Amino acid sequence: MRRLPVRLRLTVVFTLVMALVLAAFGAFVYLRLQSTLDEQLDEQLAVRTDTLASLVRSGDAGQDLPGVAPEDEFAQVIGPDGAILTATPGYAGPILSPDELASAREAPVIIERRAVPGIDGGDARIRAVPVERDGESLVALTGASLEDRDDAIGGLLTQLLIGGPIALLLASLAGYAVAAAALRPVDRMRERAAAISAETPGERLPLPRARDELSRLGETLNAMLGRLEAGVARERRFVAEASHELRTPLALLQAELELALRRPRSASELEGALRSAADEADRLALLAEDLLVLARADEGGLALRRSEIQTRELLETVARRFSARAAPSGRTVSVSAAEAPFVNGDRLRLEQALGNLVDNALRHGAGNIRLEAEQVNGAVALRVSDEGAGFPPELLPVAFERFRRTGEARSDGSTGLGLAIVDTIARAHGGRAAAVNRPDGGAEITILLPADDRVQPAPA
Repeated sequence: MRRLPVRLRLTVVFTLVMALVLAAFGAFVYLRLQSTLDEQLDEQLAVRTDTLASLVRSGDAGQDLPGVAPEDEFAQVIGPDGAILTATPGYAGPILSPDELASAREAPVIIERRAVPGIDGGDARIRAVPVERDGESLVALTGASLEDRDDAIGGLLTQLLIGGPIALLLASLAGYAVAAAALRPVDRMRERAAAISAETPGERLPLPRARDELSRLGETLNAMLGRLEAGVARERRFVAEASHELRTPLALLQAELELALRRPRSASELEGALRSAADEADRLALLAEDLLVLARADEGGLALRRSEIQTRELLETVARRFSARAAPSGRTVSVSAAEAPFVNGDRLRLEQALGNLVDNALRHGAGNIRLEAEQVNGAVALRVSDEGAGFPPELLPVAFERFRRTGEARSDGSTGLGLAIVDTIARAHGGRAAAVNRPDGGAEITILLPADDRVQPAPA
């Protein structure tokens, strides 16, 4: 069943349901007709039995019972001892069993008897009633052939058996046509989907006019196509920009080496060329590491080695690492954490993210650099701020996108991946990163992380 096409499965299910409905309807009509005919026959028998009972009470019921056709109807009057007092010619023998006769002496009874001799069709419906005459308990009964009733319900059954399959066949064909029409929009969407590729951006699936489930499915798929196109465009841009970034240091490295080999050089000249080549190699290694982090995140998230981390200790570790680099320019890297909340995260990755922020502040900011940690609304906020000019207004909304840099950043060799990696690490921990310009000057970048349950006061 599951291997059949959807329209055939729908048709089969529809056919089965229609077969059950037609069978139930046919059974209802058959039984209802039989019940109606029985009621009509019982009414006729009641009239005849009451008439016969009146004749018995008046003593007018003789050997011949008027108004009775022996081939279709019969009547009997039974005495107290079970003897037949009077009967329709040909029906002088007992018809009721002793138990049925005993019941008829108590109250009227209706009985169906099969194979009654002399009656058309052999089957009869009988009504027997008690009659009191001169202190004697008699029974008056009348019967009628069931041949007309059986012919009527037999004819109905024949019509149902002939017309039912025909109706079921027509209903099945109609169901198949309806299923095919209902699935026609799916075929159109399938054909369009088969034609959509990376070389045909902007193509979307056709939507049916009706606002139904298929329309909503098409809208969902079109939205998915839009997200996929955006992802492909983002990846293409990423590859193009990464290629551009790799090409520059590789070209410089190649140029330095070619110049060093072009003619004999002094030891100092060779040392300078090698140092320059080493700087470009370091830049390549850093860029490759950053690209690797982002690629791993795109493939399904960074693999984190989580542990409980005391945020003040984390900030102090990062501050010590950059203090020596900040000192020659008269700048400081300080830590402020009135409370020292805990976070559950990867210490090396968080150090990397904070290190990128401090490095950006040293490269592009000014004044002292401040590292802070506090618990805000059930989350831990790790902040890095400086006293420089802040972000350019046009860069602030896209600060965490890859390869987003100012002209100054491009000239100092920045790759434009530092903040993107900060955001990636924050999201890998279930948090996010945000950047603002401080009202009193300087940039402030915050990493929001889920908090651990413990908060440890800062030492005095």
